[in-house]
Amino acid sequence: MRRLGLLVLVAGLGAVLLACGSTAEAGLDAALGGTTTREATGRNAFSLPAPGISNEERRTFEVGDSFFTQNWVSAPASTDARDGLGPRFNAQACSSCHTLDGRGAPPDPNDDVAELGLLFRLSVPGADPVTGAPLPDPVYGGQLQDRSILGVTAEGSMGISYTERTGSFADGTTYVLREPIYTIEDAAFGEPSAEIMIGPRLAPQVIGMGLLEAIPQADIEANADPEDADGDGISGRPNTVWSRRAGEPTLGRFGWKANVASVEEQVAGAFLGDIGITSSLNPTELCGSDPACLAAPTGGMPELTDDRLASVTLYQQTLAVPAMRDVDDPEVQRGAALFESSGCQSCHVADHTTGPSPIETLDNQRIHPYTDLLLHDMGEGLADGRPDFDATGAEWRTPPLWGIGLIDDVNGHRFLLHDGRARTIEEAILWHGGEAEASADTYRSLDVADRAALLTFLEAL
Repeated sequence: MRRLGLLVLVAGLGAVLLACGSTAEAGLDAALGGTTTREATGRNAFSLPAPGISNEERRTFEVGDSFFTQNWVSAPASTDARDGLGPRFNAQACSSCHTLDGRGAPPDPNDDVAELGLLFRLSVPGADPVTGAPLPDPVYGGQLQDRSILGVTAEGSMGISYTERTGSFADGTTYVLREPIYTIEDAAFGEPSAEIMIGPRLAPQVIGMGLLEAIPQADIEANADPEDADGDGISGRPNTVWSRRAGEPTLGRFGWKANVASVEEQVAGAFLGDIGITSSLNPTELCGSDPACLAAPTGGMPELTDDRLASVTLYQQTLAVPAMRDVDDPEVQRGAALFESSGCQSCHVADHTTGPSPIETLDNQRIHPYTDLLLHDMGEGLADGRPDFDATGAEWRTPPLWGIGLIDDVNGHRFLLHDGRARTIEEAILWHGGEAEASADTYRSLDVADRAALLTFLEAL
């Protein structure tokens, strides 16, 4: 558990506020998050508050950090601010999966130690007639919860195994990818339906979310080309999702399939699905018809008050983006040029400008997240076959690339893509198919020096 007060103090003294950091040669800008960027590396690189937040926002940030980091416990308990865990859950704290505000790891099939960071979304064919949301399985709900409080039965466990897929670059160098197979094991309430669809989801790093939320909707939609009118093979499109806060359909921005409208709804949804904590946005425990689960004690109604939900939301909105490193390095600049010439920036759009935000320091920021926040068909190799609102089973939101080179610093691993199957940045590139297949093929055609340069650029982000 980190000591936030000391961390914030050190950040305030030692972090460098980057108003600019561009190089004329390649147009690279170290300030990936505009003036909210922090110059940071090491284990706490994802855990610093954005420069420019007010003193009141800093206090709220610290409160939100405590509710994000500390474990929730079963009710009733003397710690009544953090009781109400479960009845079923996947983790006891947000930070159990987003360790140091970073990335989770998938379980190792050869290791008995359970890793927290991967979960199974579940649904059956069809959609809710009002919201358009996926239909939960009638027995196991919308998420497999593999842990439970005393007296309540967990739903089952995640079964993961891997097969190998081999390939080679144009220069003859071979590579090996691991292809996962997912099953529900130890199912507590009968064999899952043959219709059940499993969507594995790995917890990503949570930096810069307030900046992504502040990108104007019109700018996101302007990058969409659902019919591929320009003939470049890229047909990104927005996901229209149901907003619980607005009570109407709206643009999806967050989640692996852009299936969540706002940071607040992402936070509230994770509290319910992952920890079993109710809020005013999600007031009903995920018990189905199980009597033991329905009879379990609660930590209040709701268990996460609106004030506490707001504090965790602001915490998530104001986690700073670390600065890009080595922007003057010719190898980084050459890699950036190869990234663009390979077509990667068609989806991983580098430049955006934020619009109005209730957090003043996030207003009108020139940022470089390397995402368009749109859905793209990534081919059958990455498809989970599970639709989510407008997203098909083969479509995924373009994930932001800022911070990708620091994941190993923060979390001690480099598991990438929606389920962590890729163990390196290179493996993640090689899994790209569908709309991105041409870019992946271009990468395979590069010689070893050019591949290394492109990876050096990505490591600098």
